[in-house]
Amino acid sequence: MVFLGLLVAQVMSFPGEFLFTTEEGPRADPWRWPMLLFWELEAVCLQVVIVCIWRLLTLVQRDRIFTAASMRWVDVITWAFVAAWLLLAAMAASLIAYIYFTPELRDPGMPAVLIGVTLIGAVLVLLIVVMRDLLRQATSLRADMEGVI
Repeated sequence: MVFLGLLVAQVMSFPGEFLFTTEEGPRADPWRWPMLLFWELEAVCLQVVIVCIWRLLTLVQRDRIFTAASMRWVDVITWAFVAAWLLLAAMAASLIAYIYFTPELRDPGMPAVLIGVTLIGAVLVLLIVVMRDLLRQATSLRADMEGVI
């Protein structure tokens, strides 16, 4: 359901929202296309993660989670999270620079929120990397145990 919801958002909601911002005035207009591209790509990253989790759950059901096949799916999840975080960091840096160098927009609240969200995203990426290494170690241990028995 989340995958389908993201698909509907990509096709209908995001484009409609960012076309609406053009009507609000020229101040929102320079960010229309970068924001649309950002949210579209973030949604694609999330869709990739959903498909990979689905495949991993299939491997769990078949008792094949501790195999090399699962590592491929976890690697894709890891790279999807890294790509999403890099997009987030680039967008946050761009918005902070825009806010800082625009004299009438010197509110510190938005940069603080952007930095906070980017740091939280970095923590999620690190968590995925740790979970990937745990799976790799468990797979290695299981292979060693099967070799002993």
